[in-house]
Amino acid sequence: MPATTASPGGLAHFNALGRDAAEDALYACCASRAWARRLTAHRPYPDLDALLAAADEAAYDLPAGAVTEALACEELPSVPGAAAYSAAFTALAAAHSAYESRFGHSFVICLDDVAPGEELDQLLSGLRDRLGNDPEEERVVAAEELRRLARGRITRLVRALPAPRPGAPGAARQESVGDSPYVPV
Repeated sequence: MPATTASPGGLAHFNALGRDAAEDALYACCASRAWARRLTAHRPYPDLDALLAAADEAAYDLPAGAVTEALACEELPSVPGAAAYSAAFTALAAAHSAYESRFGHSFVICLDDVAPGEELDQLLSGLRDRLGNDPEEERVVAAEELRRLARGRITRLVRALPAPRPGAPGAARQESVGDSPYVPV
């Protein structure tokens, strides 16, 4: 299934959420209040592609403080089975510690497109490669990884939401969203 395929019911549910609930759901995808507010304000989205495009645009526009806010809430991704390989686990912990010391935030990497079983290698390789970046270059790379992580998290969020029940509060009603460029005309 393509990354942008989602049930229309899940997107309808997201579009029908109250402002605070939608903002909280988006904040769980990328821990920047400014980013979550911006996406919430532009609802309803006609399809997942429109929501992801808006998420990308908002991520590209994040000021340094908002990127710092989002990075502060990220944790090193857990890799299934990493603890079983003590040498790799030790190397991962040491590399992550060096990364945090050098850049002042947790290492972020999107592993959504990595084949199962290759996550640990990709994580270790990414850490080692990016430790050589200068701080400004790494900030740009980390912001791009945050954007990629947010896309995957939004896609999983929308897929997991049920369609609103007919007659349920908010099922037919949506908040006024102003002149959103994402509303079909």
